[in-house]
Amino acid sequence: MTAAYRLFDNEKADFASILKPHRDATRERIGFQPVVVLAQDTTELDLTRPEQQMIGAGMLDGSERRGAFLHLLHAFTPDGTPLGTVGAHVWSRGDPAMSNRSLTRAQRAAAPMEDKESFRWVETQKMAIEEARACPSTQVVTVADSESDIYEVFVESQDAPRNWDWIVRAAQDRALKRIGEEVGADVAVSQCMASRPDRFRMTVSVRARTALHAIETRRRRQTRESREAELSVRSGSVTLRPPWRPVARPPEVTLHVVMAREITPPEGEEPVEWVLFTSLPIETDDEVRRVLDYYRTRWMIEIFFRVLKSGCRVEERRFERLQRWEVCLAVYLIVAWRTLYVTRVSRSCPDQSCTVVFTPSEWKSVWKVVRRQSLPDREPRLDEMIRLVAQLGGYVNRKRPDPPGVQTIWLGLQRMHDMAACWDAFGPEADADKDADSGDV
Repeated sequence: MTAAYRLFDNEKADFASILKPHRDATRERIGFQPVVVLAQDTTELDLTRPEQQMIGAGMLDGSERRGAFLHLLHAFTPDGTPLGTVGAHVWSRGDPAMSNRSLTRAQRAAAPMEDKESFRWVETQKMAIEEARACPSTQVVTVADSESDIYEVFVESQDAPRNWDWIVRAAQDRALKRIGEEVGADVAVSQCMASRPDRFRMTVSVRARTALHAIETRRRRQTRESREAELSVRSGSVTLRPPWRPVARPPEVTLHVVMAREITPPEGEEPVEWVLFTSLPIETDDEVRRVLDYYRTRWMIEIFFRVLKSGCRVEERRFERLQRWEVCLAVYLIVAWRTLYVTRVSRSCPDQSCTVVFTPSEWKSVWKVVRRQSLPDREPRLDEMIRLVAQLGGYVNRKRPDPPGVQTIWLGLQRMHDMAACWDAFGPEADADKDADSGDV
């Protein structure tokens, strides 16, 4: 622990330098994939302390809570296997009097885009484009939720390499450009899409959700029960009317739209609705389905944040200064990736040898403890090994089990590391190494 604190307090160690080797390895992994989804999102990290507050932590939501924000760009395969962090930005807000919350709506609108906190979405979009240029043989698709529905994000996406595409979930019903008499000046995207015929229908599983606050009014944040929802899917191309800007009006943008809306929601429930802006082709039903599938991969970044907070418990780490905590956060971004990677890779490559993930001392020690059998002649399959590790974390390996989840994996990995250290220190192979060193073999 003393050594760890010395590292986090070392002036040569900062957030970017700790994360750089992982980012380089992530780019290498991206280069081996035909298609990669880059999901970007922001999460708040609550660092509120009961007594002395961390120096450098800022306000989170205008209340007494203090902490920082993490904006992450993370790479996934289309089936949800994490490849690693491509980019990350950490910041904290200053005094409430200096924040945007203290400004009027007109003042916020008049501020240059570069001075707004939301400019991070534009900057991350640029980062994703550079990643696509660095991996020309990989199709890169950037996916973001409704907070990134910013016109400058669409403008930035116009000058990009051919192997890069993007999907953004709409947050507002944008106005369309008048084209002769075809589109009226007041026609919005929702009206245009409502006039389009159904392409097809699909059924999705809707997760249960609990509103974070009792006074929550936003319809997409309301409490709901889990259910199966039948969606009607429509698509089309539109030209958006540029919004007003204080310096110069941005150029027009033409993009594709995919809208999926629940047909018969339960009484009293808001219908499930996705309105997705994208640069991906939508000419065939398969292409439209691909847009929806790529967007659904975005949910994996939410699971990554859960691993970071609940598994690594980064919000509970005790530091006097935010700068030291940021260095610790960089380390835990790598740990969280490793944990989620181990959880997901066995689902995409179950028959691979476990040695693609685990060292000999790791799989051998776990096998002996969980199976209580002699070591097999060949290394076990990856799927089998993952289940053994999960059993160390409380996973019940039934005859027809569901695959292990993140929680049992991260608990199992912690126990596995201890067992592997013991195996290396005084296991049967450690004795053999000692004999070899002494010349007695």
